[in-house]
Amino acid sequence: MNVAPAVVRSTLRGVLFLVLALLVFSLQDLSVKFIGGHYPVLEIVTFRSLVAIPLTLLLFRYEGGRGWPTTTRHTLQYVRGGAYFLSYTTHFMGLAALPLGDVAAIRFSGPLMITLLSVLFLAEKVRIRSWLALLIGFVGTLLVVHPGMGTFNIGTLFIIVSVFFYAVAVILTRKLQATDSSATMAYYSSLVYLVATAVLTPIVLAIGEAPHAHPSFVFLLRAWVTPSLTDWLIMSGLGFVWAGGMYLNARAYSMAPASVVAPFEYSTLPINVLWGFVLWHEFPSLNTWVGAGVTIASGLYIFYASRHAPAAVQAATD
Repeated sequence: MNVAPAVVRSTLRGVLFLVLALLVFSLQDLSVKFIGGHYPVLEIVTFRSLVAIPLTLLLFRYEGGRGWPTTTRHTLQYVRGGAYFLSYTTHFMGLAALPLGDVAAIRFSGPLMITLLSVLFLAEKVRIRSWLALLIGFVGTLLVVHPGMGTFNIGTLFIIVSVFFYAVAVILTRKLQATDSSATMAYYSSLVYLVATAVLTPIVLAIGEAPHAHPSFVFLLRAWVTPSLTDWLIMSGLGFVWAGGMYLNARAYSMAPASVVAPFEYSTLPINVLWGFVLWHEFPSLNTWVGAGVTIASGLYIFYASRHAPAAVQAATD
């Protein structure tokens, strides 16, 4: 028995919103990698949040809202914003210490974690075949990034923590979508980011720099400096990137079950291939093409399976 066409269209739109969000978010890694060697992560987050908040208000108006975004579920909104803040901050602390390939390999565990949490906390139904497709997709990503097996790097732990909090934020997005708009969620997340940096910055500055510490901690504890015009424009531009990406991400996980949308997090793989080719003229290896094909096929299979599994997709409208 096929599900209703309206539900299928909603699921498809959710997937498209997620892929677009991932494309937008990929600009963050490129930008932070470019300027991250000169500024602390909290300074970058602060400038980005100051720009993002008014942008989320514009998105709120675009959705037809009036006045200030409001919610009846403040606790969930603040916890969701805190989860995104921890995910974002730990991600870039890990990025300061690890190659992009290793970071990508660890983050590709995200769909599995999101699916697991969606089963535990949202009671979404996931068939055994979908679990197998997720695992196959994860193997496909490893074919591309083939992470090294060297000495443990604490940056790895930061990326794992980042993935966990991102999965928590996605689950809370699903819980909030019934009452709060995507722009409202983006606004509260930006607000939490700004408050968190205001609280943590004096503590970090009091600790002081640690130039010989692990690169992840150096990125956190580095002293604030006045940015150049170019770097300020980049930091401010991250506000546009983040506001747009968060809005698209919230729309994605509001329109379709997390267990169905999550596999398309693997779309970061072809996006990374695209950036590598455009910016560094890197031609993908055979492993990259094979791995990309496997991961994309796994996501398409789960989307196809969702059309024939009413119980799995019904959660999108609950």
